[in-house]
Amino acid sequence: MRAEPVQIFHEAYRELRPRAPIPEFGIEFFKFSNINNTIRLREGRILVRISDLLEGAPQPVLRAIAHILLAKLYRKQIAAGQAACYRKHIASRNIAAKSHLVRQMRGRKRISSALGHHFYGLLGRPQMTWSAIASRTNLGHFDPAHNTIVVSRIFDGAQVPRYAVEYLVYHEMLHLKYPVKLRGSRRCVHSTAFQAEEKQFQHFEEAKKFLARL
Repeated sequence: MRAEPVQIFHEAYRELRPRAPIPEFGIEFFKFSNINNTIRLREGRILVRISDLLEGAPQPVLRAIAHILLAKLYRKQIAAGQAACYRKHIASRNIAAKSHLVRQMRGRKRISSALGHHFYGLLGRPQMTWSAIASRTNLGHFDPAHNTIVVSRIFDGAQVPRYAVEYLVYHEMLHLKYPVKLRGSRRCVHSTAFQAEEKQFQHFEEAKKFLARL
């Protein structure tokens, strides 16, 4: 018989906190715009939201989700096997395809403008935009669901060398050419081929040093 989500969370809670009384749980499958799971403690009640894309997931995956969320909530170490089980499931071809479709249908990409001080609107595809804020921690990223490259506004200034911006865009374009792949239970973001081609950028070393200073 298939265990209910509340029962699964009760069992995961007991494993992590064997002597603590089990609190009341409120668990729902929620229509996030991506595969996302959240957990909060409110007035002694644990509130859990799990992506509706995972509603039909096998029980080992639901148990892994329960373990991971509770471990994060109570600052416990996440078991490697549970993390691997979850990563393998969401990286599967079926779930990845559903996630991509859901992001396109539900997600809303905030497009600011490609008209910075240096691009002058002369940008081809994929769609490109400056970030909403001048972030130093997220310098740029490629969003495959919306075919968009987002560049941090920290680069939109006269003091930024052209090669730094070109390198960042070049790096993100390589993510189009070399999509993330799954090797066992681990995600391979920057493959050997990706890294080899990245080093072919004309000002690779100078750009890396400039980004490191940021």
